[in-house]
Amino acid sequence: MATKNKQIIEDKIAKENKVSEIEEIPQVIELKEEKKSKDKERIAMLDIYTTFNNTIMNLTDMSGKTITKFSGGQSTKQSRLKANPTIAMFIAQKIAEEAKDNGITAFYVRIRAATGQSNPGPGAHTAIKSLVRAGFKMISITDTTKSARGGPKKKGGRRGRRV
Repeated sequence: MATKNKQIIEDKIAKENKVSEIEEIPQVIELKEEKKSKDKERIAMLDIYTTFNNTIMNLTDMSGKTITKFSGGQSTKQSRLKANPTIAMFIAQKIAEEAKDNGITAFYVRIRAATGQSNPGPGAHTAIKSLVRAGFKMISITDTTKSARGGPKKKGGRRGRRV
């Protein structure tokens, strides 16, 4: 009699365990699916070329294919304003719209000034700031300004060029 009661109790426990295992499995699968969707982060390269005359921003995917490109001349018709920080902010907003349309969430940023310049133009800092405000993550910001190494001789003689 005692062995039959033990078997009945063990059968009930086994049935309860099976039911609880079956209920737990879908919850675990749902959690894994949520993690996968959060981990899908699309990264792009953003090249910012700023001089004291213009600001050009080029957004590419990681393979180097251009997604979009905007310059200061597309935002304003006045030539003197193309390098303005306000215009750089407008360019960054256009880049942000295109990036959101393509599902991009983070950027590798490369800033470049004119060759030989000690610092980039006035639009670089403003553009990055407005992209961060738009909700994008900056993975790294690199300065890729080229520096002159010798090259051709400058115009003028020993005492310089006389104007």
